[in-house]
Amino acid sequence: MDSLPGSLSLTVEDEVAILTLSRPEKRNALNMETVAGLAAFFAAPPEGVKAAVLDAAGPHFCAGLDLSEMTSIHTPMASVTHSRAWHRAFHEIEFGMIPVVSVMHGAVVGGGLELAASTHVRVAEASAYYGLPEGQRGLFLGGGGSVRISRLIGAHRVMELMLTGRTLSSEEGLALGLSHYRVADGEGRALAVDLARRIASNSAESNFAIIQSLPRIAASAPESGLMMESLTASFAEGSPETQARLAAFLEKRAGKVTRD
Repeated sequence: MDSLPGSLSLTVEDEVAILTLSRPEKRNALNMETVAGLAAFFAAPPEGVKAAVLDAAGPHFCAGLDLSEMTSIHTPMASVTHSRAWHRAFHEIEFGMIPVVSVMHGAVVGGGLELAASTHVRVAEASAYYGLPEGQRGLFLGGGGSVRISRLIGAHRVMELMLTGRTLSSEEGLALGLSHYRVADGEGRALAVDLARRIASNSAESNFAIIQSLPRIAASAPESGLMMESLTASFAEGSPETQARLAAFLEKRAGKVTRD
């Protein structure tokens, strides 16, 4: 994509886009140019792409906000505007058109953890570690982490991480739900691409329904959530692709669920 900044690089393998944070000299800290690039990419993925992998160059996934940008934020309104730009970008990831698999390694801290929390499937390499150092910097979460990270591990754990500044290992992150998979160093991208290909083979309507509706159902009152579930199921089941897949299963042309 011509609109991508130099801090992001893109390759496309069949139906999978691999978007890479490419500021290794800054530990892939996020500046506004990168955040705007993420927003633009996920708002309009390349035609034919059905899933994406979010990776990072160098030894670290993302060390959070590029603090050098804070020198230009002098008023509360400027701070709110900055935060809301991050919100829009991460919203395009979480509630975009395609599922996103992230590959976490090294530092996944502050805004980097907020970014990872907006993705749908998270793969951690053994080197990954997680932290929220905002308290030590005199800051507060501004990229949606108070909502998304709290949803993953609970507000009480987010509070403790922010207050104490301690970090969590990849093993601790897996146990708490910050990642879905943990692999050896150097193996994350291959697994993420394999998972993205598997996701891309699903019905596009089902993938869209899953990433759009599940978070909203979980945040709804039970009766509202159940109604949304029924409407979403109707949307997914009514597509021609779903009907073809069901026919293939009933005619024994598609495999049953087994233990891998």
